[in-house]
Amino acid sequence: MNEELFVSREFTPVNGFTTGVEGPACDAEGNLYAVNFAREHTIGKVTPAGEASVFVELPNGSVGNGIRFNRAGNMFIADYTNHNVLKVDMETRRISVHAHEPRMNQPNDLAIGANDIIYASDPNWSESTGQLWRVGTDGDVTLLEAGMSTTNGIEVSPDERTLYVNETDQLNIWAYDLSSEGDIGNKRLLIEFPDFKMDGMRCDIAGNLYVTRHSKGTVAKISPEGEVLLEIPLAGKLCSNIAFGGPDGRTCYVTMADRGNVETFRVDEPGRSWALFKA
Repeated sequence: MNEELFVSREFTPVNGFTTGVEGPACDAEGNLYAVNFAREHTIGKVTPAGEASVFVELPNGSVGNGIRFNRAGNMFIADYTNHNVLKVDMETRRISVHAHEPRMNQPNDLAIGANDIIYASDPNWSESTGQLWRVGTDGDVTLLEAGMSTTNGIEVSPDERTLYVNETDQLNIWAYDLSSEGDIGNKRLLIEFPDFKMDGMRCDIAGNLYVTRHSKGTVAKISPEGEVLLEIPLAGKLCSNIAFGGPDGRTCYVTMADRGNVETFRVDEPGRSWALFKA
């Protein structure tokens, strides 16, 4: 039977999450996690069947944003209020500080390499500026670039050789050469949109970027050469971030700030994050 692709539908009920719903990521079993379920300071868990609950409460006034998993299955959370990257043991649900950096504005979205090196975008919304950080497997933090505009969505390519970072207010997506040690160089503009803002983005295994077009209410699929291949319309307008999951890695989940829920659609290629679990 032919499957309907790139058609969005509601996955979780409207207002089940707060307007701060963000940072979706799936574990190896296909469960979806996103921040601010029911109230702030939480991480929500949604099963593949759509059953949602609070997975953990974040301590000390922490509020999460981006979420990623490493090869061991540990969860990492960008804690923007306390300038941390938090680590969650998925078995015990114990939360620890993996990295702390007072120079961060507010760690926002996270990307992770196959070598478990984490990259964090770091916008200063009031000044329309931003930074880019690397967090090593030991929690050591390195500033990769300062003086950027409002850094937001961030992702590593499936061949591990490119780091993508977007600037929400300036409508740019930048590409950098990425070394195995996590160094960046050869910065170049992948695409500049003529209108509407961007938020989160994730790659499929073919290297295409799926980018949430915040306020436009679409997800743009962009080739590695920077060509917009298609746009998937959503029910809501304020799409904040996106993740790949499902049994075959071909299910996309999109967090919707204006509706406080998650939408979902099927795609033609599995996500890079799913492929990392399989590797």
